[in-house]
Amino acid sequence: MLKGKVAIITGGTRGIGYETSKLFAQNGAQVILFGSREETVNKALEELKKDNISNVEGYYPNLNNYEEIENLFTSIKEKYGHIDILINNAGISASKPIEDTSLDEFNRIMNINVNAMFCTTKAIIPFMKENNGGCILNTSSMVSLYGQPSGVGYPASKFAVNGFTKSLARELGKYNIRVNAVAPGITNTDMVSNLPKEVIEPLIRTIPLGRIGEPIDVANAFLYLASDMANYVTGTILSVDGAARS
Repeated sequence: MLKGKVAIITGGTRGIGYETSKLFAQNGAQVILFGSREETVNKALEELKKDNISNVEGYYPNLNNYEEIENLFTSIKEKYGHIDILINNAGISASKPIEDTSLDEFNRIMNINVNAMFCTTKAIIPFMKENNGGCILNTSSMVSLYGQPSGVGYPASKFAVNGFTKSLARELGKYNIRVNAVAPGITNTDMVSNLPKEVIEPLIRTIPLGRIGEPIDVANAFLYLASDMANYVTGTILSVDGAARS
């Protein structure tokens, strides 16, 4: 479904990002995954090689350093000739009550979940314009629609992701650049396993399908949105949550 495409995936070393990197590579894309540290990137690449996946490479840039990102994108474009897909998946969660959350903690969430998305997206647009189109995908969350009982920074950041997605879809449509987001529900990842039971269990009870999601469920949604099958889909926040409502 992605033969000949070049895809950059931030937060690609574990969970949803790793599964998406694997699925995209299996569908013919040249994948460049980004991680936060050299060791996590190397570990992800080693795991992919065990599955005989070689069309993946990895880097660990500072996603809040625009100049670093711009230079890295330039080198990727020079190597492969084009960049077709960007997935802004890097992110962190939060569960503390607001009274126990410091401004530094709140800013860290915004830096990773929102500001990094701004940097990578701003840097990729000239390359996609030059290529007469492209696809930008962002990882949102079900909490961007319903909020959550504690940890206000996380849903605030994901509400921002939705606004960013919908607005950019309108701004960039004239350049044939599609912008969409996937909003996972409770998914079986490390991030979710670190949340307190009192946050997760009430949400699980709202899922009509009777289970939490798996990373592949979300990766499949990204694959659809990145593929030519979604050529007329932009400005959409695609929920992948088993019809969970809170």
